[in-house]
Formats: sequence, structure tokens, C-alpha cells
Amino acid sequence: MSQPKTWADKRYYSLNYYLKKHFGNKVYKLSLNGGMTCPNRDGTLGSSGCIFCSEGGSGDFSSPATLSITDQITAAKLKVKQKISSNQYIAYFQAFTNTYADVNYLRKIYYEAISHPDIIALSIATRPDCLDDDIIELLNELNQIKPVFIELGLQTVSEKTATLIRRGYSLSCFKNAVYKLHEIGIEIVVHVILGLPFETKEDMLHTISVVCSLPINGIKLQLLHILKNTDLALLMNTFHILTLEEYIDIVITCIEHIPEHIVIHRITGDGPKQLLLAPLWSSNKKNVLNQINKAFLTKDTWQGKYYQP
Repeated sequence: MSQPKTWADKRYYSLNYYLKKHFGNKVYKLSLNGGMTCPNRDGTLGSSGCIFCSEGGSGDFSSPATLSITDQITAAKLKVKQKISSNQYIAYFQAFTNTYADVNYLRKIYYEAISHPDIIALSIATRPDCLDDDIIELLNELNQIKPVFIELGLQTVSEKTATLIRRGYSLSCFKNAVYKLHEIGIEIVVHVILGLPFETKEDMLHTISVVCSLPINGIKLQLLHILKNTDLALLMNTFHILTLEEYIDIVITCIEHIPEHIVIHRITGDGPKQLLLAPLWSSNKKNVLNQINKAFLTKDTWQGKYYQP
């Protein structure tokens, strides 16, 4: 049997490998809070957010927005100082929709981050319907200074599921945003959630296929977490919640379908343990990652791009 092709210690093109290759050292992302909200929360599209979204808007590990960006960077560095020695970081605007503000305010906070001597790149999580021409122009400007990653929360290509989770924009809107960002050379990372209500393995693979047919640079595979105080929690007894074994099988199959040039930024995730309702097995992220890596090594039928001739 052929030996598996590896990207350092992984069986796939991981973010860690990509960052070491491009920046020469281990790089850590610092979660920042730009103090923004979301059109799904401020009444523009709705007031409750997506059904899976926590009160922190996916920024549960960020510093308070009352702190300046510089102070948030300082605080975040202290949290990870034992994990990194290179002093190279990515400023990650994570909480809520980080292009949902006046462009002058965005310019202020982005420049404060990108001007910090320890920040080597920006990563901005947002929605495709919050990228007007002025913001695209600003992103292009920033990308000439230091690399900019835009993370788009697509989750699924199914319009039926998108309606159920209250995503609030169409697949065509997402595709248009991808092409606009690609045109100005922005690194595009797409978030996909595995295990959304009533979706089958085939539905998830279809999402991977459609996303990977577009000019994207990276993808995040995120397990669906059911958190307290979300509308998803009210539905948790109405649909199948993935077991660890099912999730491992789906993740490996998804990875097999992702082209080699696309960086896989994440293969699972960890919600705040104090909020997690299900699946409880996901609370031990280290074990989940170990089980996935073990499955890569023991899957006798594994074929395709991860084997060298």
C-alpha cells in the first residue's frame, strides 16, 4: 500500500501548514471584537440572528468591544503567550458581521489593527450581503499593505436549509461576493456547517462540491453546535444530531472532495462549554481531532489524492 501524502503532520492542506509556509513561523489568530452587530439582529432582516448563533455572535472568545483594538490585541496576546514564540499574529475580527458599519469606522479599526507591528495579516468574518463597493475598495487598499482574509459564513448551499436557519441571503448573493473579492486578490475562506437540521451526508457533500467549484482559497468545516438560549435549541429533539463516528466519516469524505490547492482552516470547532447542549462529545476538541487523525491512518479503503504513487 502506498504511504499517505502529508502536509507536515496532517493528511490535508491545513491552515497551520499554510501559515508556516508563507510566514516562516507558527502564527496565531487573535480574536477581536469590532463592536458591530448583524442585519439579522438589528431589525434589517430580523432580530434574532441565525438560529444557531449565540448571544456573542460567534465571538464568544473575543475581548469586550469597549476596549480599543490595540488593547484587545494586547489582551489576546497574553492569553496565547504560552502557545507561540514567533510574535506573529493575525488580527481576527470574529464577532458578528465585521463589515456591517460605516466605511470610515471600518477604516479606523482595520488600520489600527494592521498597523500593529505584531500583526502580519487581517482576517475578517462577514456576510456576503455586507460588502458594498466602498468596503470592497477599502479591503483592496488594506490588501496592498498586509494580506487580508475574508471569511464568509455560507454554511450550506441548500436554499431550504438557509431559510430554516434564517441565513438571510441567497446563494447567488454569496457567489457574487466571491467573484468580487477574487477580482481584487482577497483570500476567501468559506464557512460550512456539517450536521445542520435535516441535511443528509449527500447534502453536505453537495455544499462542498459547489463551494469548491468557485475561486476560493480556504474552507472551514464546522460541526453544528447546539447552544443554550438559541432558537436551534428549541429544535434539537426534532432532527438527528451527528454522533462522533458519523462526523468523522463525513469530515474525511468532505476532505477527499476538497481540491488540494484549497487550505482547510478547520475540521471541527468548540463552542463555549458552559453553553453547549449537544453534541456533548464535541466538548473534548482534542479527542475529536485525535479520532479524526486516527481514522485517516486506519481507513483501509482510503483512496485518492492523499496517496502518492
